[in-house]
Amino acid sequence: MNAAGIGSQRLTATHWLICIMASIGFAFDIYELLMLPLIIKPAIASLSAPLVQDLVAAGKTLAEAQALYQPGGAEFVKWGRALFFLPAIFGGIFGLIGGYLTDRHGRRRVLTFSILLYGGAAFASGFATSLPQLLFLRCLVFVGVCVEFVAAVAWLAEIFPNPQRREQVLGYTQAFSSIGGLMVAVASSWSVSLAATLPAIHGVHEAWRYTLISGLIPAIPLILIRPFLPESPVWQQKKAEGQLKRPSFRELFRPEFARTTIITAVLFAAGYGIAFGAIQHLPQIVPGLADVKVQAKAAQDKLVADAQAAGKPAPAPKAVVAAGKQVEEGIAARVQKWQEIGGLVGRVLLAILAVRISSRRTLFRIFQIPALIYVPLLFWWIAQHLGQGGSLGLVQWGVFFAGMVTVAQFSFWGNYLPLVYPLHLRGTGESFAANIGGRILGTSAAFITITLSQSTPPSPAKIALTGALVALAFALVGALLTHWLPEPKEQISVD
Repeated sequence: MNAAGIGSQRLTATHWLICIMASIGFAFDIYELLMLPLIIKPAIASLSAPLVQDLVAAGKTLAEAQALYQPGGAEFVKWGRALFFLPAIFGGIFGLIGGYLTDRHGRRRVLTFSILLYGGAAFASGFATSLPQLLFLRCLVFVGVCVEFVAAVAWLAEIFPNPQRREQVLGYTQAFSSIGGLMVAVASSWSVSLAATLPAIHGVHEAWRYTLISGLIPAIPLILIRPFLPESPVWQQKKAEGQLKRPSFRELFRPEFARTTIITAVLFAAGYGIAFGAIQHLPQIVPGLADVKVQAKAAQDKLVADAQAAGKPAPAPKAVVAAGKQVEEGIAARVQKWQEIGGLVGRVLLAILAVRISSRRTLFRIFQIPALIYVPLLFWWIAQHLGQGGSLGLVQWGVFFAGMVTVAQFSFWGNYLPLVYPLHLRGTGESFAANIGGRILGTSAAFITITLSQSTPPSPAKIALTGALVALAFALVGALLTHWLPEPKEQISVD
Protein backbone atom coordinates (compact mmCIF):
# COMPACT_ATOMS: atom_id res chain seq x y z
CA MET A 1 0.00 0.00 0.00
CA ASN A 2 1.37 3.43 -0.95
CA ALA A 3 1.07 5.49 2.20
CA ALA A 4 1.79 8.80 0.52
CA GLY A 5 -1.10 8.48 -1.85
CA ILE A 6 -3.84 7.49 0.54
CA GLY A 7 -4.65 11.04 1.53
CA SER A 8 -5.64 12.11 -1.98
CA GLN A 9 -7.25 8.96 -3.36
CA ARG A 10 -10.77 7.70 -2.80
CA LEU A 11 -11.22 5.16 -0.06
CA THR A 12 -10.84 1.59 -1.27
CA ALA A 13 -12.50 -1.50 0.20
CA THR A 14 -9.38 -2.05 2.29
CA HIS A 15 -9.52 1.49 3.64
CA TRP A 16 -13.15 1.02 4.59
CA LEU A 17 -12.32 -2.24 6.37
CA ILE A 18 -9.62 -0.38 8.32
CA CYS A 19 -12.06 2.34 9.32
CA ILE A 20 -14.78 -0.16 10.22
CA MET A 21 -12.45 -2.21 12.40
CA ALA A 22 -11.11 0.88 14.16
CA SER A 23 -14.64 2.19 14.69
CA ILE A 24 -15.74 -1.10 16.25
CA GLY A 25 -12.70 -1.02 18.53
CA PHE A 26 -13.31 2.57 19.63
CA ALA A 27 -17.01 1.88 20.17
CA PHE A 28 -16.40 -1.07 22.44
CA ASP A 29 -13.62 0.68 24.34
CA ILE A 30 -16.18 3.08 25.75
CA TYR A 31 -18.83 0.36 25.83
CA GLU A 32 -16.69 -1.50 28.37
CA LEU A 33 -15.61 1.57 30.34
CA LEU A 34 -19.18 2.82 30.80
CA MET A 35 -20.64 -0.58 31.60
CA LEU A 36 -19.58 -0.71 35.25
CA PRO A 37 -21.75 2.17 36.57
CA LEU A 38 -24.80 0.40 35.09
CA ILE A 39 -24.14 -3.05 36.57
CA ILE A 40 -22.19 -2.41 39.76
CA LYS A 41 -25.17 -2.38 42.17
CA PRO A 42 -26.85 -5.59 40.98
CA ALA A 43 -23.48 -7.32 40.50
CA ILE A 44 -22.33 -6.62 44.06
CA ALA A 45 -25.74 -7.55 45.43
CA SER A 46 -25.67 -10.89 43.61
CA LEU A 47 -22.04 -11.88 44.13
CA SER A 48 -22.02 -10.84 47.79
CA ALA A 49 -24.69 -13.39 48.75
CA PRO A 50 -22.17 -16.00 50.03
CA LEU A 51 -20.33 -13.29 51.96
CA VAL A 52 -23.60 -12.15 53.53
CA GLN A 53 -24.28 -15.71 54.67
CA ASP A 54 -20.80 -15.88 56.22
CA LEU A 55 -21.53 -12.72 58.19
CA VAL A 56 -24.86 -14.13 59.35
CA ALA A 57 -23.07 -17.29 60.48
CA ALA A 58 -20.63 -15.08 62.39
CA GLY A 59 -23.46 -13.49 64.38
CA LYS A 60 -24.81 -10.55 62.36
CA THR A 61 -28.48 -10.32 61.51
CA LEU A 62 -29.42 -10.78 57.85
CA ALA A 63 -30.48 -7.12 57.59
CA GLU A 64 -27.15 -5.90 59.05
CA ALA A 65 -25.14 -8.14 56.72
CA GLN A 66 -27.09 -7.10 53.63
CA ALA A 67 -26.80 -3.40 54.52
CA LEU A 68 -23.00 -3.68 54.31
CA TYR A 69 -23.29 -4.58 50.62
CA GLN A 70 -25.96 -2.01 49.73
CA PRO A 71 -24.94 1.36 48.19
CA GLY A 72 -23.30 3.40 50.94
CA GLY A 73 -22.45 0.34 53.03
CA ALA A 74 -18.83 -0.26 54.02
CA GLU A 75 -18.38 -3.41 51.91
CA PHE A 76 -20.18 -1.88 48.91
CA VAL A 77 -17.85 1.12 49.04
CA LYS A 78 -14.80 -1.15 49.34
CA TRP A 79 -15.74 -3.26 46.35
CA GLY A 80 -16.99 -0.23 44.42
CA ARG A 81 -13.60 1.41 44.84
CA ALA A 82 -11.83 -1.78 43.81
CA LEU A 83 -13.97 -2.35 40.71
CA PHE A 84 -13.64 1.25 39.57
CA PHE A 85 -9.97 1.83 40.31
CA LEU A 86 -7.99 -1.43 40.29
CA PRO A 87 -8.88 -2.30 36.67
CA ALA A 88 -7.84 1.23 35.71
CA ILE A 89 -4.46 0.75 37.42
CA PHE A 90 -3.87 -2.61 35.75
CA GLY A 91 -5.11 -1.26 32.43
CA GLY A 92 -2.87 1.78 32.72
CA ILE A 93 0.26 -0.19 33.58
CA PHE A 94 -0.23 -2.94 31.01
CA GLY A 95 -1.58 -0.41 28.53
CA LEU A 96 1.72 1.44 28.82
CA ILE A 97 3.54 -1.80 28.07
CA GLY A 98 1.11 -2.37 25.19
CA GLY A 99 2.08 0.98 23.69
CA TYR A 100 5.72 -0.07 23.83
CA LEU A 101 4.83 -3.39 22.16
CA THR A 102 2.92 -1.47 19.49
CA ASP A 103 6.15 0.31 18.58
CA ARG A 104 8.17 -2.91 18.74
CA HIS A 105 5.87 -5.45 17.06
CA GLY A 106 3.43 -3.51 14.92
CA ARG A 107 0.14 -1.68 15.22
CA ARG A 108 -2.15 -4.28 13.63
CA ARG A 109 -0.86 -7.26 15.61
CA VAL A 110 -1.23 -5.55 18.97
CA LEU A 111 -4.60 -4.08 18.00
CA THR A 112 -5.92 -7.53 17.13
CA PHE A 113 -4.67 -9.09 20.34
CA SER A 114 -6.14 -6.31 22.48
CA ILE A 115 -9.65 -6.66 21.03
CA LEU A 116 -9.59 -10.44 21.42
CA LEU A 117 -8.41 -10.03 25.02
CA TYR A 118 -11.15 -7.67 26.16
CA GLY A 119 -13.85 -9.47 24.18
CA GLY A 120 -12.97 -12.82 25.76
CA ALA A 121 -12.59 -11.39 29.26
CA ALA A 122 -15.90 -9.52 28.94
CA PHE A 123 -17.67 -12.74 27.97
CA ALA A 124 -16.12 -14.64 30.88
CA SER A 125 -17.03 -11.90 33.37
CA GLY A 126 -20.71 -12.63 32.79
CA PHE A 127 -20.12 -16.03 34.39
CA ALA A 128 -18.25 -14.74 37.45
CA THR A 129 -19.16 -16.50 40.69
CA SER A 130 -17.44 -14.17 43.16
CA LEU A 131 -16.44 -10.53 43.52
CA PRO A 132 -12.68 -11.29 43.31
CA GLN A 133 -13.29 -13.23 40.10
CA LEU A 134 -15.28 -10.35 38.60
CA LEU A 135 -12.53 -7.93 39.62
CA PHE A 136 -9.83 -10.05 37.94
CA LEU A 137 -11.78 -10.33 34.70
CA ARG A 138 -12.54 -6.58 34.67
CA CYS A 139 -8.78 -6.00 35.00
CA LEU A 140 -8.21 -8.08 31.85
CA VAL A 141 -10.95 -6.14 30.06
CA PHE A 142 -9.27 -2.85 30.92
CA VAL A 143 -5.87 -4.10 29.76
CA GLY A 144 -7.36 -4.86 26.35
CA VAL A 145 -9.21 -1.56 26.18
CA CYS A 146 -6.17 0.51 27.16
CA VAL A 147 -3.92 -1.16 24.60
CA GLU A 148 -6.51 -0.98 21.82
CA PHE A 149 -6.85 2.82 21.86
CA VAL A 150 -3.12 3.41 21.48
CA ALA A 151 -2.63 0.81 18.75
CA ALA A 152 -5.65 2.01 16.76
CA VAL A 153 -4.71 5.70 16.84
CA ALA A 154 -1.11 5.07 15.71
CA TRP A 155 -2.34 2.66 13.03
CA LEU A 156 -4.89 5.07 11.54
CA ALA A 157 -2.56 8.08 11.65
CA GLU A 158 0.14 6.24 9.71
CA ILE A 159 -2.17 4.63 7.14
CA PHE A 160 -3.77 8.03 6.38
CA PRO A 161 -0.83 10.50 6.50
CA ASN A 162 -2.50 13.27 4.46
CA PRO A 163 -3.40 15.92 7.10
CA GLN A 164 -7.00 16.53 6.08
CA ARG A 165 -7.84 12.87 5.47
CA ARG A 166 -6.08 11.87 8.71
CA GLU A 167 -8.04 14.39 10.79
CA GLN A 168 -11.29 13.23 9.22
CA VAL A 169 -10.61 9.52 9.70
CA LEU A 170 -9.41 9.90 13.29
CA GLY A 171 -12.23 12.28 14.15
CA TYR A 172 -15.10 10.28 12.69
CA THR A 173 -13.89 6.82 13.74
CA GLN A 174 -13.44 8.06 17.30
CA ALA A 175 -17.00 9.40 17.20
CA PHE A 176 -18.04 5.76 17.32
CA SER A 177 -16.83 5.75 20.92
CA SER A 178 -19.96 7.64 21.84
CA ILE A 179 -22.05 5.22 19.82
CA GLY A 180 -20.45 2.57 22.04
CA GLY A 181 -21.67 4.43 25.10
CA LEU A 182 -25.14 4.63 23.59
CA MET A 183 -25.00 0.93 22.75
CA VAL A 184 -24.14 -0.10 26.31
CA ALA A 185 -27.06 1.93 27.62
CA VAL A 186 -29.33 0.16 25.11
CA ALA A 187 -27.77 -3.23 25.93
CA SER A 188 -28.39 -2.62 29.62
CA SER A 189 -32.03 -1.72 28.95
CA TRP A 190 -32.51 -4.80 26.77
CA SER A 191 -30.85 -7.02 29.35
CA VAL A 192 -33.20 -5.73 32.03
CA SER A 193 -36.31 -6.24 29.88
CA LEU A 194 -35.29 -9.56 28.27
CA ALA A 195 -33.45 -11.23 31.14
CA ALA A 196 -36.24 -13.69 31.91
CA THR A 197 -36.23 -14.99 28.31
CA LEU A 198 -32.43 -15.44 28.00
CA PRO A 199 -30.60 -18.67 28.98
CA ALA A 200 -30.10 -18.97 32.72
CA ILE A 201 -26.57 -18.46 34.05
CA HIS A 202 -25.80 -20.35 37.26
CA GLY A 203 -29.51 -21.08 37.49
CA VAL A 204 -30.71 -17.46 37.44
CA HIS A 205 -31.64 -14.76 34.91
CA GLU A 206 -29.66 -11.68 36.04
CA ALA A 207 -29.60 -8.75 33.65
CA TRP A 208 -26.14 -7.53 34.65
CA ARG A 209 -24.57 -10.81 33.48
CA TYR A 210 -26.03 -10.49 29.98
CA THR A 211 -24.82 -6.89 29.78
CA LEU A 212 -21.27 -8.01 30.59
CA ILE A 213 -21.36 -10.87 28.10
CA SER A 214 -22.33 -8.51 25.28
CA GLY A 215 -18.76 -7.16 25.36
CA LEU A 216 -17.75 -10.20 23.28
CA ILE A 217 -19.38 -8.68 20.18
CA PRO A 218 -16.31 -6.82 18.75
CA ALA A 219 -14.21 -9.98 18.64
CA ILE A 220 -16.62 -11.62 16.18
CA PRO A 221 -16.11 -9.30 13.16
CA LEU A 222 -12.41 -9.11 13.99
CA ILE A 223 -11.99 -12.82 13.36
CA LEU A 224 -13.53 -12.35 9.90
CA ILE A 225 -11.81 -9.08 8.94
CA ARG A 226 -8.32 -9.66 10.40
CA PRO A 227 -6.82 -11.37 7.29
CA PHE A 228 -7.64 -8.33 5.14
CA LEU A 229 -6.12 -5.66 7.40
CA PRO A 230 -2.73 -4.22 6.40
CA GLU A 231 0.02 -3.20 8.77
CA SER A 232 1.05 0.45 9.05
CA PRO A 233 3.01 1.02 5.80
CA VAL A 234 5.63 3.34 7.27
CA TRP A 235 6.19 1.14 10.32
CA GLN A 236 6.46 -1.98 8.15
CA GLN A 237 8.90 -0.31 5.77
CA LYS A 238 11.18 0.90 8.55
CA LYS A 239 11.05 -2.53 10.17
CA ALA A 240 11.89 -4.32 6.92
CA GLU A 241 14.81 -1.96 6.23
CA GLY A 242 16.20 -2.43 9.73
CA GLN A 243 15.89 1.32 10.37
CA LEU A 244 13.19 1.22 13.06
CA LYS A 245 14.60 2.68 16.27
CA ARG A 246 13.95 0.90 19.56
CA PRO A 247 11.31 2.64 21.72
CA SER A 248 12.23 3.72 25.24
CA PHE A 249 10.21 5.00 28.19
CA ARG A 250 13.21 7.06 29.24
CA GLU A 251 13.17 8.86 25.90
CA LEU A 252 9.73 10.29 26.71
CA PHE A 253 11.41 12.48 29.35
CA ARG A 254 14.30 13.76 27.28
CA PRO A 255 14.25 17.55 26.83
CA GLU A 256 12.59 17.46 23.40
CA PHE A 257 9.66 15.35 24.65
CA ALA A 258 9.39 15.94 28.42
CA ARG A 259 7.01 18.91 28.26
CA THR A 260 4.73 17.15 25.80
CA THR A 261 4.74 13.93 27.84
CA ILE A 262 3.86 15.61 31.13
CA ILE A 263 1.33 18.14 29.86
CA THR A 264 -0.61 15.69 27.70
CA ALA A 265 -0.79 13.15 30.54
CA VAL A 266 -2.15 15.73 33.00
CA LEU A 267 -4.65 17.14 30.49
CA PHE A 268 -5.80 13.63 29.62
CA ALA A 269 -6.31 13.05 33.36
CA ALA A 270 -8.26 16.31 33.68
CA GLY A 271 -10.80 15.25 31.03
CA TYR A 272 -11.22 11.81 32.53
CA GLY A 273 -11.53 13.40 35.98
CA ILE A 274 -14.61 15.34 34.86
CA ALA A 275 -16.23 12.20 33.46
CA PHE A 276 -15.33 9.75 36.23
CA GLY A 277 -15.57 12.25 39.06
CA ALA A 278 -19.10 13.36 38.20
CA ILE A 279 -20.83 12.15 35.04
CA GLN A 280 -20.26 8.42 35.53
CA HIS A 281 -21.93 8.54 38.95
CA LEU A 282 -25.31 9.39 37.46
CA PRO A 283 -26.64 5.80 37.89
CA GLN A 284 -26.15 6.29 41.65
CA ILE A 285 -27.69 9.79 41.58
CA VAL A 286 -30.71 9.26 39.31
CA PRO A 287 -32.63 7.01 41.79
CA GLY A 288 -32.69 9.97 44.18
CA LEU A 289 -34.73 12.13 41.78
CA ALA A 290 -38.30 12.68 42.96
CA ASP A 291 -39.67 11.70 39.55
CA VAL A 292 -37.80 8.39 39.63
CA LYS A 293 -38.99 7.60 43.15
CA VAL A 294 -42.59 8.15 42.05
CA GLN A 295 -42.20 5.82 39.07
CA ALA A 296 -40.44 3.15 41.15
CA LYS A 297 -43.18 3.31 43.80
CA ALA A 298 -45.85 3.04 41.09
CA ALA A 299 -44.20 -0.13 39.73
CA GLN A 300 -44.14 -1.65 43.21
CA ASP A 301 -47.76 -0.74 43.87
CA LYS A 302 -48.79 -2.22 40.52
CA LEU A 303 -47.04 -5.50 41.36
CA VAL A 304 -48.96 -5.76 44.63
CA ALA A 305 -52.26 -4.68 43.04
CA ASP A 306 -51.91 -7.21 40.19
CA ALA A 307 -51.35 -10.00 42.70
CA GLN A 308 -54.43 -8.97 44.66
CA ALA A 309 -56.54 -8.71 41.52
CA ALA A 310 -55.49 -12.22 40.50
CA GLY A 311 -56.26 -13.60 43.95
CA LYS A 312 -52.62 -14.54 44.48
CA PRO A 313 -50.56 -14.18 47.67
CA ALA A 314 -48.87 -10.84 48.19
CA PRO A 315 -45.47 -10.66 46.44
CA ALA A 316 -42.42 -11.29 48.59
CA PRO A 317 -40.75 -8.11 49.89
CA LYS A 318 -37.68 -8.96 47.81
CA ALA A 319 -39.79 -9.06 44.64
CA VAL A 320 -41.38 -5.69 45.49
CA VAL A 321 -37.94 -4.12 46.01
CA ALA A 322 -36.71 -5.68 42.75
CA ALA A 323 -39.61 -4.12 40.83
CA GLY A 324 -38.58 -0.67 42.04
CA LYS A 325 -34.92 -1.32 41.31
CA GLN A 326 -35.75 -2.40 37.77
CA VAL A 327 -37.44 0.95 37.15
CA GLU A 328 -34.47 2.82 38.61
CA GLU A 329 -31.96 0.90 36.49
CA GLY A 330 -34.04 1.45 33.35
CA ILE A 331 -34.23 5.20 33.90
CA ALA A 332 -30.51 5.37 34.73
CA ALA A 333 -29.76 3.65 31.42
CA ARG A 334 -32.01 6.13 29.62
CA VAL A 335 -30.20 9.08 31.19
CA GLN A 336 -26.89 7.59 30.09
CA LYS A 337 -28.24 7.43 26.54
CA TRP A 338 -28.74 11.20 26.67
CA GLN A 339 -25.17 11.63 27.86
CA GLU A 340 -23.82 9.49 25.05
CA ILE A 341 -25.90 11.20 22.38
CA GLY A 342 -24.42 14.47 23.63
CA GLY A 343 -20.95 12.90 23.51
CA LEU A 344 -21.55 11.76 19.94
CA VAL A 345 -22.57 15.28 18.92
CA GLY A 346 -19.45 16.65 20.62
CA ARG A 347 -17.15 14.18 18.88
CA VAL A 348 -18.67 14.95 15.48
CA LEU A 349 -18.29 18.70 16.12
CA LEU A 350 -14.64 18.16 17.00
CA ALA A 351 -14.10 16.11 13.83
CA ILE A 352 -15.59 18.95 11.78
CA LEU A 353 -13.62 21.68 13.55
CA ALA A 354 -10.33 19.73 13.51
CA VAL A 355 -9.85 20.40 9.79
CA ARG A 356 -10.86 24.06 10.09
CA ILE A 357 -8.95 25.26 13.16
CA SER A 358 -5.18 25.14 12.90
CA SER A 359 -4.34 25.86 16.55
CA ARG A 360 -4.72 22.69 18.59
CA ARG A 361 -4.92 24.68 21.84
CA THR A 362 -7.80 26.73 20.48
CA LEU A 363 -9.60 23.61 19.28
CA PHE A 364 -9.22 21.98 22.70
CA ARG A 365 -10.40 25.06 24.61
CA ILE A 366 -13.62 25.26 22.57
CA PHE A 367 -14.77 22.23 24.60
CA GLN A 368 -12.58 22.47 27.69
CA ILE A 369 -13.69 25.90 28.95
CA PRO A 370 -17.44 25.19 28.71
CA ALA A 371 -16.88 21.88 30.54
CA LEU A 372 -14.99 23.69 33.30
CA ILE A 373 -17.96 25.98 33.95
CA TYR A 374 -20.96 23.88 32.98
CA VAL A 375 -20.38 20.40 34.45
CA PRO A 376 -19.75 21.49 38.08
CA LEU A 377 -22.75 23.84 37.92
CA LEU A 378 -24.96 21.07 36.54
CA PHE A 379 -24.13 18.64 39.33
CA TRP A 380 -24.46 21.34 41.97
CA TRP A 381 -27.93 22.11 40.55
CA ILE A 382 -28.87 18.41 40.60
CA ALA A 383 -27.81 18.17 44.26
CA GLN A 384 -30.11 21.08 45.11
CA HIS A 385 -33.15 19.90 43.11
CA LEU A 386 -33.31 16.14 43.67
CA GLY A 387 -36.51 16.42 45.68
CA GLN A 388 -38.38 18.57 43.17
CA GLY A 389 -40.83 17.02 40.73
CA GLY A 390 -40.24 17.52 37.02
CA SER A 391 -36.46 17.52 37.37
CA LEU A 392 -35.81 14.30 35.39
CA GLY A 393 -36.38 15.94 32.00
CA LEU A 394 -34.07 18.83 32.90
CA VAL A 395 -31.41 16.40 34.09
CA GLN A 396 -31.55 14.51 30.79
CA TRP A 397 -31.01 17.69 28.77
CA GLY A 398 -28.33 18.83 31.20
CA VAL A 399 -26.47 15.55 30.84
CA PHE A 400 -26.72 15.83 27.04
CA PHE A 401 -24.71 19.07 27.07
CA ALA A 402 -22.33 17.76 29.74
CA GLY A 403 -21.53 14.79 27.50
CA MET A 404 -21.09 17.04 24.48
CA VAL A 405 -18.42 19.30 26.01
CA THR A 406 -16.65 16.58 28.02
CA VAL A 407 -16.54 13.57 25.72
CA ALA A 408 -15.33 15.61 22.73
CA GLN A 409 -12.10 16.21 24.65
CA PHE A 410 -11.30 12.49 24.47
CA SER A 411 -11.44 12.55 20.65
CA PHE A 412 -9.03 15.49 20.61
CA TRP A 413 -6.17 13.32 21.83
CA GLY A 414 -6.54 10.79 19.05
CA ASN A 415 -6.02 13.62 16.56
CA TYR A 416 -3.26 15.33 18.53
CA LEU A 417 -0.93 12.67 19.92
CA PRO A 418 0.26 11.06 16.65
CA LEU A 419 1.65 14.47 15.61
CA VAL A 420 3.94 15.02 18.59
CA TYR A 421 5.96 11.79 18.70
CA PRO A 422 8.25 10.16 16.10
CA LEU A 423 7.38 6.81 14.52
CA HIS A 424 9.40 4.62 16.89
CA LEU A 425 8.01 6.37 20.00
CA ARG A 426 4.43 7.01 18.89
CA GLY A 427 2.71 4.11 20.63
CA THR A 428 4.81 4.53 23.77
CA GLY A 429 4.12 8.25 24.01
CA GLU A 430 0.42 7.89 23.30
CA SER A 431 0.12 5.12 25.89
CA PHE A 432 1.75 7.23 28.60
CA ALA A 433 -0.74 10.07 28.09
CA ALA A 434 -3.79 7.83 27.67
CA ASN A 435 -3.00 5.18 30.27
CA ILE A 436 -0.93 6.82 33.00
CA GLY A 437 -2.72 10.15 32.58
CA GLY A 438 -6.24 9.12 31.63
CA ARG A 439 -6.78 5.59 32.86
CA ILE A 440 -4.88 5.84 36.17
CA LEU A 441 -4.81 9.49 37.25
CA GLY A 442 -8.08 10.47 35.58
CA THR A 443 -10.20 7.55 36.69
CA SER A 444 -8.95 8.06 40.26
CA ALA A 445 -11.63 10.76 40.33
CA ALA A 446 -14.21 7.97 40.70
CA PHE A 447 -12.36 6.69 43.76
CA ILE A 448 -12.28 10.20 45.23
CA THR A 449 -15.99 10.81 44.66
CA ILE A 450 -17.00 7.42 46.10
CA THR A 451 -14.82 7.96 49.16
CA LEU A 452 -15.87 11.53 49.92
CA SER A 453 -19.58 10.86 49.34
CA GLN A 454 -19.77 7.70 51.46
CA SER A 455 -22.76 7.69 53.78
CA THR A 456 -25.32 5.33 55.31
CA PRO A 457 -27.88 5.33 53.84
CA PRO A 458 -26.38 6.51 50.53
CA SER A 459 -27.17 10.10 49.65
CA PRO A 460 -27.61 10.87 45.93
CA ALA A 461 -27.45 14.59 46.76
CA LYS A 462 -24.09 14.13 48.48
CA ILE A 463 -22.78 12.13 45.52
CA ALA A 464 -23.89 14.87 43.11
CA LEU A 465 -22.35 17.66 45.17
CA THR A 466 -19.11 15.75 45.65
CA GLY A 467 -19.02 15.03 41.92
CA ALA A 468 -19.40 18.75 41.20
CA LEU A 469 -16.41 19.60 43.40
CA VAL A 470 -14.21 16.79 42.06
CA ALA A 471 -15.01 17.69 38.44
CA LEU A 472 -14.27 21.36 39.16
CA ALA A 473 -10.87 20.52 40.66
CA PHE A 474 -9.78 18.36 37.71
CA ALA A 475 -11.15 20.83 35.15
CA LEU A 476 -9.34 23.79 36.75
CA VAL A 477 -6.00 21.99 36.60
CA GLY A 478 -6.57 21.18 32.94
CA ALA A 479 -7.62 24.71 32.01
CA LEU A 480 -4.50 26.19 33.64
CA LEU A 481 -2.06 23.76 32.02
CA THR A 482 -3.47 24.03 28.49
CA HIS A 483 -1.44 27.24 28.10
CA TRP A 484 1.70 25.05 27.91
CA LEU A 485 0.32 22.45 25.50
CA PRO A 486 2.77 22.33 22.55
CA GLU A 487 1.43 23.11 19.10
CA PRO A 488 2.32 20.12 16.87
CA LYS A 489 3.52 19.97 13.30
CA GLU A 490 0.89 19.29 10.66
CA GLN A 491 2.69 16.25 9.20
CA ILE A 492 3.30 13.11 11.23
CA SER A 493 6.93 12.06 11.61
CA VAL A 494 8.12 8.92 9.78
CA ASP A 495 11.59 8.92 11.37
